Amino acid sequence: MLKGRIPILVAISLGAFAISQAQSTTQSSAQPSSQPAPAQADGQNPSTPDASTENPLNRQLPDKERFKQQKELKQELKGPYKKWVDQDVHWIITDQELKAFKSLSNDEERDAFIEAFWQRRNPNPDSPENEFREEHYRRIEYANEHFAAGKPGWKTDRGHIYIAYGKPDSTDSHPSGGTYDRPMDEGGGTTSTYPFEVWHYRYIEGIGENIDIEFVDTCMCGDYHMTIDRSEKDALLHVPGAGQTLYEQMGMAKQSDRFRGGLESLGTGPMSSMQQSKQFDRLEQYAKLQAPPVVKFKDLELESFMSNHKLMTGPYFPFDVRTDYVKVTDDTVLVPITLQIKNRDITFNNKDGVDTGEVHIIGRVSTITGKIVQSFEDTVEVEVPAELLTKTLDNKRLYWKSLPLRPGRYRLDIGIKDVNNPDHLGVWAQAINVPRYDDDKLSASSLILANRMELVPSKEIGAGNFVIGNTKLLPAVTANPTIPASFQRSEKLNFWMQVYNLGIDEKSKQNSATIQYQIVDVDSNKAVLDLQEDSKKLAASSDQVTLERSVPLANLQPGKYRITIKVNDSVSNQQIAQSAPFTVE
Repeated sequence: MLKGRIPILVAISLGAFAISQAQSTTQSSAQPSSQPAPAQADGQNPSTPDASTENPLNRQLPDKERFKQQKELKQELKGPYKKWVDQDVHWIITDQELKAFKSLSNDEERDAFIEAFWQRRNPNPDSPENEFREEHYRRIEYANEHFAAGKPGWKTDRGHIYIAYGKPDSTDSHPSGGTYDRPMDEGGGTTSTYPFEVWHYRYIEGIGENIDIEFVDTCMCGDYHMTIDRSEKDALLHVPGAGQTLYEQMGMAKQSDRFRGGLESLGTGPMSSMQQSKQFDRLEQYAKLQAPPVVKFKDLELESFMSNHKLMTGPYFPFDVRTDYVKVTDDTVLVPITLQIKNRDITFNNKDGVDTGEVHIIGRVSTITGKIVQSFEDTVEVEVPAELLTKTLDNKRLYWKSLPLRPGRYRLDIGIKDVNNPDHLGVWAQAINVPRYDDDKLSASSLILANRMELVPSKEIGAGNFVIGNTKLLPAVTANPTIPASFQRSEKLNFWMQVYNLGIDEKSKQNSATIQYQIVDVDSNKAVLDLQEDSKKLAASSDQVTLERSVPLANLQPGKYRITIKVNDSVSNQQIAQSAPFTVE
């Protein structure tokens, strides 16, 4: 990772040096010297400098010459480097990177910058191949093939969004326009439209969740442009009496009401006041989409501590880690990694009445031979009103990262850094054994005890933080697996587990297993809860079932408990059991 950052730092330094030198020269030529003139020999007048001894570097250039130099400086970036900036990375290079690249003085520095540019975006920095770069050029090729409209596809708005953020999760396409039944949030009623598309992204980092982007082809020439005015696709917008909204049909509004200013010309309707309050959100989203995608900058200091196992000179930054295992395919296991950090261990800075803390997190998974197979980096920001900070110091923040891994033994390294206190670092390392789920063997995922568990909407299934399948889980994290998770009597015990490879009866084509849930008081060894469930009630025709329940704890006395889930499969004649300790306070 050091290798990937050094060229950028050198390049920026060289560029800054060149700029400072140029500024110094300009200032010295524009301002009179404050140094006294040296004594003149042979009776020369000291107030009249000898032209033959005047330093030509201090002479101010004529305007014509100065403009010529500025023009040459702008034209210096040419050939493949100009193409790289103007075309290849036009939509993903940041303003800071572009400024630094233009300040470089030779091709050797530019080549080093380009190498570092791709390396800092590489999801697997130690791999000889750069997945990000390969995917980026594939997107450009796709955009040129599918979005060209009298100009290359990468120059179009659809090409821009596709290159920057990838394929949308879903697309609502109307390539011919035509009759359109407006949803109520657009005023209702029926109209006719120009060709348009709506791209939906479940999540875009740095922008948010459930992002809808609308493109309209008002010229009917295939050149779809991005719009934040949903009325722009209405081909009858300016036709009197045509394409009326619901309120216009009922005589409760006039078509002229649509043109009273504002972001959209949708007119009044059942939800118009609600839509007006969201105009700033639409403007903010549009501005964020126009900016380059978020870049993950490697924290070199934290990476050095992780790689070289250096001794820390500052106070240790404590945090807890939990790993779980969930089957995806026969050869892929999802490994959710949950980090827990207390507010009192974060350094907060106060600004405008809000205390803000920021934590950098980097992690990597490597094989026993040292080859890195997965890496991640993220920043967690914590904002608390200043007057509430002391009351929330014992609150805990969770960070969640889910990694797909093949079965096998790995080493997981995680490092965190307190941004407001750079000497405040924490590192964690542990071997993890990703299980193999054989087809003919009854098995189960990790048994996860959660502080919170809830179903997610259908469009969010399998996406977002803390989401496994159709369930959002906030795991209860402890300092190590032997320490029981702690719950209050006013809370519920939420638990989640998946069972794999249930036997299917050849005649009924259904599974047949008994699932037993048991909670035992550790001190008395007595069961305080003992329930049974038939697998057919969960998913009768499937070899996989998901077990998720919430048990109120109000009837349990404070103490230590253990929950055990047993599965008895009568088709395959196999049994498994998973258990986890917890305490009630």
